[in-house]
Amino acid sequence: MPPPPASEYVDVTHVAGQAYAVFIRDHELTVDQPVVAGGGDGPTPVELFVSSLAACVAYYAGRFLQRHHLPCEGLRVRAEFDMADDRPARVAAVRMRILLPVRLSEARRRALRAVVNHCTVHNSLCQPPEITVGTD
Repeated sequence: MPPPPASEYVDVTHVAGQAYAVFIRDHELTVDQPVVAGGGDGPTPVELFVSSLAACVAYYAGRFLQRHHLPCEGLRVRAEFDMADDRPARVAAVRMRILLPVRLSEARRRALRAVVNHCTVHNSLCQPPEITVGTD
């Protein structure tokens, strides 16, 4: 697989109320808030944040299975998360469970865990990128 371009981007545009459209290449999804928070009950940015980690882990797990000529059909990753009780507002913990479609030996399970623990999103959380926010 070729490396991604050096600079990638997503665009986010206000739709209505608490809803925002997220554009990722040719894909569009809507980010929102629960109804009790004034939204239309779409996925929240925090849920998408956790989802991106889970999706990255699933991708790396799938590639691991493919490399070992094992089926990927039925592969799932369940991610549960807790918000911090103190400030600043943030995700305090994420627990992921990989639900495999095949049984692996203990050695292969350790190898799989080593692979998925180094997915790109996980690496980015462990060694955070520099983040700047500007205004026009």
